[in-house]
Amino acid sequence: MRYKMPIILLMAFSSCTGPGSKKQDKEPENLIEQKTVGSILRSDPGMDSIVSESSQIEVLAEGFDWTEGPLWVEDGGYLLFADIPPNRLYRWKEGEGASVYLEPSGYTGKEPRGGEPGANGLLLNSEGQLVLCQHGDRRIAKMDAPLENPKSVFTTIAHNYQGMQFNSPNDATFHSSGELYLTDPPYGLEQLLDDPKKQTPFQGVYRVRNDGQVDLLTDELSRPNGIAFSPDEKTLYVTNSDPERAIWMAYDVDEGGSVSNGRIFFDATDKTSTEKGLPDGLKVNSEGIIFATGPGGVYVFSPDATVLGIIQTGEATSNCALDTDEKYLYITADMYLLRVKLG
Repeated sequence: MRYKMPIILLMAFSSCTGPGSKKQDKEPENLIEQKTVGSILRSDPGMDSIVSESSQIEVLAEGFDWTEGPLWVEDGGYLLFADIPPNRLYRWKEGEGASVYLEPSGYTGKEPRGGEPGANGLLLNSEGQLVLCQHGDRRIAKMDAPLENPKSVFTTIAHNYQGMQFNSPNDATFHSSGELYLTDPPYGLEQLLDDPKKQTPFQGVYRVRNDGQVDLLTDELSRPNGIAFSPDEKTLYVTNSDPERAIWMAYDVDEGGSVSNGRIFFDATDKTSTEKGLPDGLKVNSEGIIFATGPGGVYVFSPDATVLGIIQTGEATSNCALDTDEKYLYITADMYLLRVKLG
């Protein structure tokens, strides 16, 4: 992770198309010309129906410390995303650019702390409330304020397993039953290795039942990170952000919501020495196509694990999100907020 002073550059599109909490000291600057980065690798003919041949990787905003957790909000037509080191959320909307949405976002304590304090994964519950994976507070929480009038007031949804506090919830996804599935790597701890505040002897993948009970689904992954269901909810995908075991896992989900038959969906360990990034966030579209950030950018997988292509951002790429109509893929990559038009 690189830390730098955030200078947001907002893109005005033509008709053609460290912790800490430093305050932003420069107003966003609108740019006239569209900026693009990277390239799109096509490994299979099926990629053309997902990402058109004319698509480019557009820069929507840049100059952040480490962007994460993109979330499309249909009611309002905007994107929320996190900048983790400064403990801040941003809102981006077409024609308006990016602006600070919520601060603090993940650590609400009064004493300064190290590590990665901000929120990471963001999602909406069935009532349209913002749910946050809060690194600094080491919990899953919901914002006690309407989306249109955000405030840093939160209610805890879950913060421990059998009395042991979570490490730092990283990403989460809702099942149609309302139950919440989450990953808990150590990235938000103040000391990644041997932090004295770490209480669980493993990194877990959990389910939070509707009555609040927390179940451990698996403790076999060293750095569980991104998490998402297949459209029929019979498969749960979980990434492992470990350079020594850079893999995506797939698990069968039974009718009761438990998981079994864990198997490697794809192994990218051999790419970590030559490409930036690790398996991180992922999203699955309505047809079961998986958009998964990994070494080199965003991998586009078919449900049978065929690599259809890679959206090569040129940066370590953290996460992605689809808009409601699945017309665009929004990508967070190091200092950038990016977008790719889909087919």
